[in-house]
Amino acid sequence: MIDLLVAGGGPAGLATAIHGALAGLRVVVVEPRPTPVDKACGEGLMPAGVAALAELGVTPAGRPLAGIRYVDTRHAVEARFRAGPGLGVRRTTLHAALYERALAVGVEHRTGRVAEVRQDAHTVTAAGLTARWLAAADGLHSPVRAALGPAPRDRRDRRYGLRRHYPVAPWTEFVEVHWSPRGEAYVTPVGPDLVGVAMLGPRGRTYADHLAAFPALRERLAGAAGGEVRGAGPLRQRVRSRVAGRVLLVGDAAGYTDALTGEGVALALASARALVAAVLAGRPERYETDWRRLSRRHRVLTEALLTARAHPRTARLIVPAAHRLPTAFTTIVNALA
Repeated sequence: MIDLLVAGGGPAGLATAIHGALAGLRVVVVEPRPTPVDKACGEGLMPAGVAALAELGVTPAGRPLAGIRYVDTRHAVEARFRAGPGLGVRRTTLHAALYERALAVGVEHRTGRVAEVRQDAHTVTAAGLTARWLAAADGLHSPVRAALGPAPRDRRDRRYGLRRHYPVAPWTEFVEVHWSPRGEAYVTPVGPDLVGVAMLGPRGRTYADHLAAFPALRERLAGAAGGEVRGAGPLRQRVRSRVAGRVLLVGDAAGYTDALTGEGVALALASARALVAAVLAGRPERYETDWRRLSRRHRVLTEALLTARAHPRTARLIVPAAHRLPTAFTTIVNALA
């Protein structure tokens, strides 16, 4: 009998699988795509995410990150991480490292896609497999989550992300967040001669449209042949509950606020650990409580920034306020880190 079936073999699914295997469970991951899987993301890990990977025995190659730097046309302010460096790491590198670790600890992999889910009081059946529990880690637009019931309505403006790599030497040891009236650009060093530049903003804008809003950044990247543009969104995904019988949601499938504070992977790794602990205890309801506790700080701070971002008068004050109050800015960054 399979103890834990994981739908989705991205970082959240693989982290859940590794935690389960390390705890002695028989774990099977079902994923339709070949490894490694790329995705539009900022590719910057906070120190908590680096520590969570180390707990799993995963140390991907990347670029150390000293902290977060906010930039607009007139101001710049830096906040250094106090708990050690973060890590700029290609999504494909991170995924490959997690996949190899999962194989090493005995996680089984099946090529397939989880669509229909059936469950009773003791088992869950999906993708032709029956298990005691199902962890749905099938992404931002999770089919498993959709099958469990309609999501709460959300009237906020929808935001989308676009990411591209540039073959240039990093000019900073920080994740730079450039702010414009309508969006942000996230510059993350991910290698000795490579930076990732992710754009966040409203739907309908091309990557070139976004970049035009950041003249200094555009000038710095001038002449560099940018790579493929990848997109994701809408980013905000509301979820009523992360537990439905013997099905538990983890990673982006569990609900997502925004990529603005860069906590997606770190939160997914912490949630994976909590999910497996709840399964081992036979108390799935505990996972919902733990998820809310683990994500509370992230959700509150991200919602506050999004509220400020949504109004032109307050949006233009975000970077100046951080510049005038550097101690407060450093405290907030490290609360998230």
